[in-house]
Amino acid sequence: MVGKITITEGEFAGWETYEVSGATFDSTVGPFYRKPDPDGSMRCAFRAEQKHMNFGGRMHGGCLMTFADIAMFQIAYQEMEGASGVTVQLDSTFIDGAYVGELIEATGEVSKAGKSLIFVRGQIVTGERLLMTFSGVIRKFTPRG
Repeated sequence: MVGKITITEGEFAGWETYEVSGATFDSTVGPFYRKPDPDGSMRCAFRAEQKHMNFGGRMHGGCLMTFADIAMFQIAYQEMEGASGVTVQLDSTFIDGAYVGELIEATGEVSKAGKSLIFVRGQIVTGERLLMTFSGVIRKFTPRG
């Protein structure tokens, strides 16, 4: 079971995250947080930990891809209209690496939204450093009635 919660203290006070009963991939690699920016677009973030690093001491590319995938759904939150969906495509360009302790943030926009497909593009940064750009397609499932 999944429930949305608002963090009340610490670094991410005021941000939302999801509480999941039982172990899931997202809960293992997270936690990941989200909050709307003043313009209404969604911002996602997490603090880089040792578990996110590769043997070279930089953030593992798979971690950035996972975060991009999660952020893509948050960026498309309004277009999802409460429906579930799956990632159809996720393209990425790695530009720089992140290190333990850095705040990792993702922002983006929906470039097109149809009845069943939503096209998203975004970027992941730490401070002023661009780490990765991404674009992807979500297939939205129509709720069964």
